Amino acid sequence: MFRQPKAVWAVAFACVISFMGIGFVDPILPAIGEQMHASHAQVELLFTSYLLVTAVAMLGTGWVSSRIGGKRTLILGLILIVVFAALAGFSPTIGAMVGFRAGWGLGNALFIATSLAVIVGSATGGVRGAIAIYEAAMGVGIAVGPLLGGLLGSIGWEWPFFGVSVLMLIGLVGTSVFVTNAPTTTHKLSLSAPLKALRHKGLLMLSLVALLYNWAFFTVLAYAPLQMGMSSAVLLGLVFFGWGILVAIFAVFVAPRLERRFGLVPVLVAAFAFLTVDMAVAAIWADIPAVLIVTVIVSGVCSGLNNTLVTQAVMEVAPVERPVASASYSFVRFLGGGLAPFVAGIVGTALSVHVPFWIAVGALLIAIVLLLASRKLITAGVAAAEAADEEVLPIAAGDSPAEPVLLLHDEPTDQGVATGTIRTQ
Repeated sequence: MFRQPKAVWAVAFACVISFMGIGFVDPILPAIGEQMHASHAQVELLFTSYLLVTAVAMLGTGWVSSRIGGKRTLILGLILIVVFAALAGFSPTIGAMVGFRAGWGLGNALFIATSLAVIVGSATGGVRGAIAIYEAAMGVGIAVGPLLGGLLGSIGWEWPFFGVSVLMLIGLVGTSVFVTNAPTTTHKLSLSAPLKALRHKGLLMLSLVALLYNWAFFTVLAYAPLQMGMSSAVLLGLVFFGWGILVAIFAVFVAPRLERRFGLVPVLVAAFAFLTVDMAVAAIWADIPAVLIVTVIVSGVCSGLNNTLVTQAVMEVAPVERPVASASYSFVRFLGGGLAPFVAGIVGTALSVHVPFWIAVGALLIAIVLLLASRKLITAGVAAAEAADEEVLPIAAGDSPAEPVLLLHDEPTDQGVATGTIRTQ
């Protein structure tokens, strides 16, 4: 896993910084609301504008990268993040900051969708090894981001934004130096490709599961900090540092072991059930900061498992090129992430601080039902991918020649294994 081309580590480092950027904002949410005289709903727009723009822009990432290549797409995304993160730090009003976060989201979409394709296409060790590297980068970024954001936020709310801009500039330099440019596919993708890909039942079901999970995930990440009653950005950063450590450990080390022993769907169902109970506890005692802090930290266990296993399942089950699968999946899941904070801010103010967490509980219960309803399809798709020994990956960003792609049909055979054909790109 660790013997990888320099290009993989350069992109992985930029991924760490990108995911740090999500957690950077958490410790300063109360300070932004107080100093800019913004309501909870207005503060939550910092996440909503960022994630909704990310979601919609995902539909065009494959179109862009298939024409200008993976490296140029990464660089374009990184430039946008560097510029808009810095501008967010200079925001005179909450409205301006929301707008700059939207621009940041555009860069984030170009970077995230392409970085996963680049790592999968360039890494040695197959799909699971590549995803492990990606999830490790996510885990480190999510863990360190809130702590560093809290430390910088203790100086002033502007500094976490400046910190992201500087660190992403370093990632930009590394990507420019070590990553070679190549098309993410051997043919140009249409703008409609990600939406058309959702006609495949396996990809659609997993994407909907991810949407519902992201609703709960961003309720924890974006709404919970406003209810903890912490005036110290450092202390709030430490809470999410503990959460992020659990995300990293369970994503990189625990999830693969559990999946090998018990199977993908049973582990996902158990993780979703555990997170449902955790969110129910948060919903009941949402007005008690100590309980909320514990439930947020504990939720990192489920987030680590789900982040790795759902992404792995999408990459193995989706019967389309990986850049298309990544764009389709990310488009749907970030819709949930984008809407959840804004809805939480509104209903939490209008009704009760308990309601956003109960909505998260409902979303997770629906996700469990979808997982159980599609378990045979998901299991069959993963089994077919493993049977084909899918070490051969569609070219994403490396220098390798065109490689075979496993195409999985939506319905399993009577023997419970999806049929497939091999074609060369």
